[in-house]
Amino acid sequence: MNVGMRVFRGGLLAALVFFAMPVAATVTAALVASPAAAQTAESIAVEGNRRVEVETIRSYFKPGPGGRLDQGRIDDGLKALIETGLFQDVRINQAGGRLVVTVVENPVIGRVAFEGNKKVKDEQLTAEIQSKARGTLSRPMVQSDALRIAEVYRHSGRYDVRVTPEIIEQPNNRVDLIFTVEEGAKTGVRSIEFIGNNAFSSYRLKDVIKTHESNFLSFLASGDLYDPDRVEADRDLIRRYYLKHGYADVQVVAALTEYDPEKKGFLVTFKIEEGQQYRVGSVEFQSTIPTLDANSFRSYSRVSVGSLYNAEALEKSVEEMSIEASRRGYSFATVRPRGDRNFDNHTVSIVFAIDEGPRTYIERIDVRGNTRTRDYVIRREFDLSEGDAYNRALVDRAERRLKNLDFFKSVKVVTEPGSSSDRIILVVDLEEKSTGDFSVSGGYSTSDGALAEVSVSERNFLGRGLFAKASVSYGQYSRGYSLSLVEPYLLDYRVALGLDLYQRQQLANSYVSYTTKTLGFSPRLGFGLREDLSLQVRYSIYQQEISLPDALNNCNNNFGTSSYFPTPGFINAGNDNPTAYGAYGCLGDGEAALPVRIELQDGKSLTSAIGYTLTYNTLDNNKNPTDGLLIDFREDYAGVGGDVSYLKSAFDAKYYTPLVSDIVGLIHVQGGILNEAGGKDIRMLDHFQMGPNLVRGFAPNGIGPRDISNYYLTGYGDALGGTKYWGASAELQMPFWFLPKEVGIKGAVYADAGSLWDYKGPTSWALTNQVNTVGCAPATKNAIGTCAGMTYDDSNLVRTSVGVGLIWASPFGPLRFDYAIPITKGQYDRVQQFKFGGGTSF
Repeated sequence: MNVGMRVFRGGLLAALVFFAMPVAATVTAALVASPAAAQTAESIAVEGNRRVEVETIRSYFKPGPGGRLDQGRIDDGLKALIETGLFQDVRINQAGGRLVVTVVENPVIGRVAFEGNKKVKDEQLTAEIQSKARGTLSRPMVQSDALRIAEVYRHSGRYDVRVTPEIIEQPNNRVDLIFTVEEGAKTGVRSIEFIGNNAFSSYRLKDVIKTHESNFLSFLASGDLYDPDRVEADRDLIRRYYLKHGYADVQVVAALTEYDPEKKGFLVTFKIEEGQQYRVGSVEFQSTIPTLDANSFRSYSRVSVGSLYNAEALEKSVEEMSIEASRRGYSFATVRPRGDRNFDNHTVSIVFAIDEGPRTYIERIDVRGNTRTRDYVIRREFDLSEGDAYNRALVDRAERRLKNLDFFKSVKVVTEPGSSSDRIILVVDLEEKSTGDFSVSGGYSTSDGALAEVSVSERNFLGRGLFAKASVSYGQYSRGYSLSLVEPYLLDYRVALGLDLYQRQQLANSYVSYTTKTLGFSPRLGFGLREDLSLQVRYSIYQQEISLPDALNNCNNNFGTSSYFPTPGFINAGNDNPTAYGAYGCLGDGEAALPVRIELQDGKSLTSAIGYTLTYNTLDNNKNPTDGLLIDFREDYAGVGGDVSYLKSAFDAKYYTPLVSDIVGLIHVQGGILNEAGGKDIRMLDHFQMGPNLVRGFAPNGIGPRDISNYYLTGYGDALGGTKYWGASAELQMPFWFLPKEVGIKGAVYADAGSLWDYKGPTSWALTNQVNTVGCAPATKNAIGTCAGMTYDDSNLVRTSVGVGLIWASPFGPLRFDYAIPITKGQYDRVQQFKFGGGTSF
């Protein structure tokens, strides 16, 4: 049976081959002899077209030699017509010896609309899709657009999105295209786990990455939304963090993501292979360029023997050396670091090899994707231009600068071949993002009371890279406005010019008896000396005016009726016959201290000052530092015109270091000195005023020299300030491990010490038309006399305190609560054990 079947199949196959051969030959002959092959382009008939011209359709059929169309050219024309996307269908037939092209045109899109989209605006979706109003409808393109819309939603954390396109036919071969969007709920990250991390805790690594776990405050932020691109970027952040801390063999093997239907979110797991930690065993320099001394680059190295291996410092060293070689005329020199590991000693021997690189030039720089930002704003971040020698280190530096501008969602600089083998093209691919901010902020502190602020800012003003900001604040004790404009490249140099106009009013409150109003203008220049070192020079001119509340600026307060600080209980009615309390009379026509009354009498004063600030910053994170050093040194000289003259210097240093179990140590040291200059006396308003900003546990203006002329009667007195101060603080910051990391709460314990002393302001003055002034003779109404002076405390006592704090990096802004107990204090210091400060933007 099987044999018979095989014989039958074999015979059938032979018969098919036998008959197929002549049939194939007949078809081939027919095609060769086809009348279509003899047609010319001009003789082609076109049917079914409405909008597309006949000649346009014919133009896709390219004739060969002699003006003839063969079958191959007809097939090419057919494919080209289909690829235009203008037609739903294209058919080619032969009729009466002629070639007939029959087309069915795609409809024209009348409008494109979106329905159901609440979280993403129509404008954003319109920019993402390819189908446009008044364009030709292409069904494959519509499906692609639907997928693109879904991708936009997925990047915003909505993975349950459904996009359904609908085509509604209209007269005259027109259609309306409607995309119906079912947005679905946000898809968050429910948990983040790390596997293989022994050197750093999961708590610490969560600070490194940008993805965060969902919590009860996640609706105020977007870091908990699952974004595969962000998760992939987190892998690189983890790797770079390990490389910065000596783990040269680290690998982030995978970032595993899994959707959990029960938790309705993603579970993200990073798998890490740490390897061992290395230190730098040796640093050597080699050069294959005979005229270039490699050892002369030693000062540009940021790695040193015995220090932890740091890939980031290694990259910066290569960058600095490459730039220096280019400055010396070796434009094609390349610096390549080599590291030889010693697995037994856990050391790396680093060799910086300087070689003559290939002579490659930059033919041009192409910028793509900048629809708003001007080209020159991007090009000025390059230390290279067309025609220069190609230097990879300088290109990497420019890419990093562009990312730091925070104008773009993504920045990528790639190279393409140029017109010859020694030419390359730099291509800068960008994706812009919104750079404007409108914020309404509010806060409360124990010193300033309630405060609200409205501000509008733009980081890329007019697409020119300018920073502009306008803000208005209004609070219980503080109010004002400010306008700022910053040009980061003054005259095309890497020098930032800032202009600030401001008006501030500080009202009398429980800590000061007077109100100050300041109107000022300050231009400034900023220079980046290195990545960790910057210099700012400035000029400030401002007018200052002091005033007293009515209740403090008269002698008509009866005993115990005033509610202002400091309210002496012995104020009389201000007549010529003092009561028993009237022997002390009014405190110089008001209860404020003598220097305050002098400022009140002098009226408005103008201060004109020049100054500078030198900043050294190696913090790992400016908002939430755990490691590094921040030092500020500033000096201001007033006396460049104006009514005021002084020289003020201040120093502030903070050192952060990670300790055990995610505990961070902080050492804070500060100090300042104010000197006379220009032969003018120093005003009280120019003195340093200190309180919890120096030693926590004390009230604002609660430390240092104080007017005590009537302290034994009132129990109060204005703070005078001092010309010298110092402070030191030791603090431990620790997380609450029982709380989710994303809540952002940590605790602190600290000890503070400091002092403010050496008041050099006025202590006496000549009085006119004063009433019953303490210590003044004669003490009669409308008398003219000289006041003997005021009594004040100026003891150089070290104030100390210990306390605990609660630090919350909340979505509302940074909040801090402190409770401190003074250990040592001056007799007249004012204590405030609890302090709260914070703000919000919404």
